[in-house]
Amino acid sequence: MTTVESDRAPIIATANDQSMSSAALLRSWEAKPGIGGWLSTVDHKQIGIRYVVTAFLFLIVGGLEALTMRLQLARPNQTLLTPEQYSQIFTMHGITMIFLYALPVLSGFSNYLWPLLLGSRDMAFPRLNALSYWVYLFAGIFLYSSFVFGKGPDNGWFNYVPYASLTYSPGPNIDVYALGMVLYGISTTVGSINFIVTLVHTRAPGMSINRVPILVWGTLTASVGNLLAVPAVSLAFFMLWMDRQVGTHFFDSSAGGQPMLWQHLFWMFGHPWVYAIVLPAMGIVSDGLPTFCRRPLVGYTAVALATVTTMVLGFGVWVHHMFASGLPILSLSFFGAASMAIVVPSSVAVFAWLATIWTGRPVFTTAFLYFAGFILLFVIGGVSGFMTAAVPVDWQLTRTYFVVAHLHYVIIGINVFPVIGGVYYWFPKVTGRLMKEGLGKWSFWVMFLGFNVAFFPMHILGFLGMPRQIYTYSDGLGWGTPNLIVTIGAFVFGGGILLFFINVILSLKHGAPSPPNPWDAASLEWSTASPPPVYNFAVIPIVASRYPLWEDKMNEDDGASHDSNRSSVAAGMLLDQGRETIGTTLLDAEPDVILRMPGDSYSPLLAALAMTAAFVGLLLHSYLVFGIAFLLTLLTSVLWLWPQLSLYQREPSHE
Repeated sequence: MTTVESDRAPIIATANDQSMSSAALLRSWEAKPGIGGWLSTVDHKQIGIRYVVTAFLFLIVGGLEALTMRLQLARPNQTLLTPEQYSQIFTMHGITMIFLYALPVLSGFSNYLWPLLLGSRDMAFPRLNALSYWVYLFAGIFLYSSFVFGKGPDNGWFNYVPYASLTYSPGPNIDVYALGMVLYGISTTVGSINFIVTLVHTRAPGMSINRVPILVWGTLTASVGNLLAVPAVSLAFFMLWMDRQVGTHFFDSSAGGQPMLWQHLFWMFGHPWVYAIVLPAMGIVSDGLPTFCRRPLVGYTAVALATVTTMVLGFGVWVHHMFASGLPILSLSFFGAASMAIVVPSSVAVFAWLATIWTGRPVFTTAFLYFAGFILLFVIGGVSGFMTAAVPVDWQLTRTYFVVAHLHYVIIGINVFPVIGGVYYWFPKVTGRLMKEGLGKWSFWVMFLGFNVAFFPMHILGFLGMPRQIYTYSDGLGWGTPNLIVTIGAFVFGGGILLFFINVILSLKHGAPSPPNPWDAASLEWSTASPPPVYNFAVIPIVASRYPLWEDKMNEDDGASHDSNRSSVAAGMLLDQGRETIGTTLLDAEPDVILRMPGDSYSPLLAALAMTAAFVGLLLHSYLVFGIAFLLTLLTSVLWLWPQLSLYQREPSHE
């Protein structure tokens, strides 16, 4: 948002007005042609697609790393990888899947869908949105920069000290990780701010806070959690870098530092982060599943409150990861109780999904299969997590493959399956083509079978005492056969993901053309063309219920039983004098102001490049490079904020 006009009354448009204003809207919102437009665009749909594509590329890289590790562990005494190579691949696999795939892919979904779900024309801060993507991309490249030279991070994604100190890891490996995570934290922080302000200020008139889709609740909760959690881990990594390069002793016990401080700061971030990469995925299921069950979600209010409660409790369970670290027993009992209590709001969502399926009329599409499969994996992952919430059980299972199994059911099962289900669900909206259902169902069953064959036996390996983060093992321990089964399952799972990518490619070229609403869904994005126009809505919709496109089919429509109070997507506020959208009040979404949105700009790309160059200067110990890059960052910030008269800005007028 760049300027705000509060003294101009918006025009209520008719169908004829819409057709006359389309050309003006297209001129205002369309990006420049060619590479210049591609680099400077701030269109939330383009940025969302880039997030998803980039995250899936990192998923492929992380998957190849996982398959390489599984080949090493398939049989005893394998020598495919050296210990150092295995440590680097192990660490980069964790970094890639947890940081470079899991949250960014959900950010991509939300970036694309939020304005469409909320009845707006863009995110609140379009240029900040572009900056978030570019910083994420450059942070990923930065993290992989030393890995390709054999100097990648090699201490696990949790990076415990003192192993991460300069004494035990003198190379650049840990410095890359520390600085890369601080850079990545900038992307996460500015993106989270953007999501929060977008919800607060840019909902369609009538979309009160109790009418927003559950995906919005999930992403909002994750964004608030990120704003509170990311500073902790960014501080921890910066302190670690200073210990290694400046001579401080934050984590050096021999000089009065506290190694346990690292674990506290890291897991104060790490556990809420798990929910940040799960709650938006749960929102995808909560919004997509009712469409294929032909009924509204059971317990909308309970699910929304459970979403928020899960994140709130998530900030009180970080010591769940530190039960074996020697903390006082009394403190462990409190955190153990909190870790068990967090099961309650998660169970609320599970029972709501099951009730929606049971009381609905399910249509067994590919997307429905992914959503239903997710529910089973969610329960398995939740039960294994609940087991380790008991302190005595955790003492036995921590640092074993049981925890690896739990982590993968949470990260992969509860993230990848909803995400791919979401791709099948919204692919027609994004591309204008339907994905192939036959190939889609094959990909689901191959993935579902391969996933459980790969990761369920890891529970057994944990019970057999196989520790985490070992690169080989001796014969005669009883681990050989389970590890071989796990490796076979991992390759089957990878084959299922390959089938999914093949389906995406084939459907992009040969998929059947899609109507605007092929699933007969209820939310606002399905009222637009497929794919949506650059301005999203010709007129700003007016919302009167949680399910605006189902009101004619529902006996109870959330207080919109009279025709005069029905939702409207065909007639609404006509804002066609430049890049404009409506600003509304926080709770009831009453029209408040007309928001003038910024146009395309190179500033986000230039700012991201300058910030990345500054971190490269720190990594290379070149303070000249750092100083120049820092000044360039300030300069791009000034250019970004400098008042400009765009092509479409004009003086407010009274209509």
